[in-house]
Parts: sequence; structure tokens; C-alpha cells
Amino acid sequence: MPSFVPTSADTLEDQRLYTSARLVEVACQDCLARVGVKKNSEHHTSIQWTAAARAACPELTRRSTGRESHPACPRLAASIDAAAREGVVPVGAEDGY
Repeated sequence: MPSFVPTSADTLEDQRLYTSARLVEVACQDCLARVGVKKNSEHHTSIQWTAAARAACPELTRRSTGRESHPACPRLAASIDAAAREGVVPVGAEDGY
């Protein structure tokens, strides 16, 4: 249960900016799982996994413990890096997001 439920328009917009603004869909070059990606810098990558993407990723399925809050897949990371090099995923925050 959330401890805070935003109601004001400004708060809802801030929530959208932090969680989904500028997300670019990237498919893993191995399993084709599709995730939302945002890179605020070369070293900062935000990934939004969907239930379908988690189910499609054999790496996550293989090592899932049910407790992992921030799953990582090296093949997906390589796919995101390639998308950033190709300019598909822009690198750099805009207006702080």
C-alpha cells in the first residue's frame, strides 16, 4: 500500500517526469524482451521492466529468487549500450530529468 498518493497536478507531473518521461523502448538483442530505458548520463541507466519483459528474459527466469528488486541482465545491458551508441537512446538529462 503506498504511503503517499499524489493528487495535485504538479505532483502528478513530477511523478510522470521521474518515472516515465523520455523512456525509449529497447529490445534485448538476445531474447527480444522489451523494456523502457532512460540514460541521464553514461553511467546512469533507468530501466522499466514490464511483467511481459521479465517473463521473456531467460536470464531473469533462470536466477529469479522472488526477492530481487533490481534485476539485471548482461545481454540486455549490452543491447542498451548498443542502442545508446547508435543514438536510439539519448544520453543526458533534460531539465533535470
